[in-house]
Amino acid sequence: MFATKNLVHDITDVPVNWVFEHFCKLKEKLSGQDVKIKSLFNPRERTPSMCIYFDKTRNQYKFKDFSSGKGGTAVDLIKDFYGITYYKACNIIVEKYNDYVLHNNGGYDVQEFKQASKYRVVSYEPRGWNTQDQYYWTQFNIGSKLLEEHCVKPLSRYTMVKDDKELNIYGNYLYGYFTKDEKLYKIYQPKTLDKKFIKVSDHVQGSEQLKGHGFLLITSSLKDLMSIKSLRFNIDIIAPDSENSMIRKDQMINYLQNYEKILVMFDNDEAGIKAMKKYIEFYPMIGSVVLDMSKDPSDSIKDHGPKAVREKLVYLLGL
Repeated sequence: MFATKNLVHDITDVPVNWVFEHFCKLKEKLSGQDVKIKSLFNPRERTPSMCIYFDKTRNQYKFKDFSSGKGGTAVDLIKDFYGITYYKACNIIVEKYNDYVLHNNGGYDVQEFKQASKYRVVSYEPRGWNTQDQYYWTQFNIGSKLLEEHCVKPLSRYTMVKDDKELNIYGNYLYGYFTKDEKLYKIYQPKTLDKKFIKVSDHVQGSEQLKGHGFLLITSSLKDLMSIKSLRFNIDIIAPDSENSMIRKDQMINYLQNYEKILVMFDNDEAGIKAMKKYIEFYPMIGSVVLDMSKDPSDSIKDHGPKAVREKLVYLLGL
């Protein structure tokens, strides 16, 4: 027999790890590592896009689902998955955990753990531009001048290490995103189905190329930023690390003080629209627009041509 003291009555007594392991049907125990699974919110998904990760600032596990744009704590996962209130989500978790306790010899073995180490980029090797690069970037109306302005450089390889393991990545379509002082902040590999972006450090893309126009547009990627710039609008454009990451509050306050008009325009899909709504909730003084052509501005240019996209944006942006 086990002691009834193992039963819980409050959500704070339920191990967070257990919630993710149980409701996500994980095949491994969480012990500090990050886990990527297929989205619980998108059953048709083929490539896993939901990440369960250890947040070292909170010392607990959280989730981020890039398919739907949802993310947060274990309670947020249950609340969003079942479409219920926070209070009801807590009750479900407590009920399910007590049921688990009753059928598993008294409960869940909570272990102390450290955050698992991750691969990090330690070196890279640049190369010259070639005709493959030219074909790839020009289909989005991005030429050498814009690539040079935004410090995009082709790479022949990059090296990542984790603990005593070393991983060398080679490929034809590898690009490094650099700051003006030549610090690598991101690697872009567009022909890779998983991990198209390897983040090296934080950087608001386009922030070093601002011209002081009165209009600021926030978009979701450097590629979209450059594609829009190629249409020759007299506006400034920036892009956060991704549409799922917010620009820091102090930076945003500075933009609000220095621009007469700020609009956000992310991808034309569920995740992009949700991310735009989040920006507007935090900063009601900015607006949003949706380019309802292809998935994003760069693909719209590739699919419909620069002229058609420019005409649409003139109308949407009020230029």
